[in-house]
Amino acid sequence: MSQSSHMPLANAIVAGINENKNAVSATQQIREPIGKVVCVGRNYAAHAHELGNEIPTTPLLFIKPASAVVSIRQGIIRPNDQVLGDTHYEAELCVQLANDLSAATLEEAKQSIGGVTLGLDLTLRDLQSELKEKSHPWERAKCFDGSCVLADWLAPQAFGDFSNVEYQLYINNELAQDGDSALMLYPVYELLVNISHAFSLQAGDVIMTGTPSGVGVLHAGDQLKLALGAHEWKAQVQ
Repeated sequence: MSQSSHMPLANAIVAGINENKNAVSATQQIREPIGKVVCVGRNYAAHAHELGNEIPTTPLLFIKPASAVVSIRQGIIRPNDQVLGDTHYEAELCVQLANDLSAATLEEAKQSIGGVTLGLDLTLRDLQSELKEKSHPWERAKCFDGSCVLADWLAPQAFGDFSNVEYQLYINNELAQDGDSALMLYPVYELLVNISHAFSLQAGDVIMTGTPSGVGVLHAGDQLKLALGAHEWKAQVQ
């Protein structure tokens, strides 16, 4: 696989092994490269309310391309706010598939996860609001290079059935988002089943499962820390 500033995840996975015994090796289970990132909008009721959105009656899905993906080890680069407006952070629990899924059963979904991590779905919020007002698609606000920031992959076995996974985002040492998968409107396995009935998923695809309340603006120099149990990742906003 050729080196790219937007596809360094194989190196990040390998680096994670040296720091964490639960990290998944680059040759075990997870297949590179990532084909696509499937994102789930408004999967926490409190987040839907904070942005003045209705709670969806079915999972709200959109896709980021593989070119949007960067490792948290690279730091976080915001688009030019003078041109494109504010960049918002959205911390999310993420899973990567170990095998293909199409019209999957619940049992097939349970066997499909090859890795778990945290990610940031970066959003050009001003632009997104403008596009929504015009009933236009969101891609320009959600799919820019570097808009999907992923930490190192961890083995899924430590997270049980994903029904009670807690995670946090700290900004400048203050808690910004406090996530708990128990509060998801659509749990992880249910999401995989639902998505696979909408379109096929391939091994290596990433699912961002939605963000809790507390989203906000990133500023240059902000120090971020993502925490998933005993695992932590830090990055500075540029």
